[in-house]
Amino acid sequence: MNDLVTLLDLAQPLVSKHLRVLREVGLVEVRDVGRQRLYRLNGRPLKPIHDWVANYERSWSQRLDRLDDVVKELKEMEEAGNDE
Repeated sequence: MNDLVTLLDLAQPLVSKHLRVLREVGLVEVRDVGRQRLYRLNGRPLKPIHDWVANYERSWSQRLDRLDDVVKELKEMEEAGNDE
């Protein structure tokens, strides 16, 4: 916990609250070792979200690539027009 508080530069109660929420939704697992609570990321629940976003990422990458091509063509046309 102290490492996260330091790393994130947040107050301890706020980090505790976030960890509790992440634990409740299954994104982190916790185990007690003596007086310490050790947290471990559980990424499996994020897989459906990752897969869903990946479809949009591909689509937007293709669209932005096409937009980049159009912008390059317009710049070339503008430069060719200025050379005359």
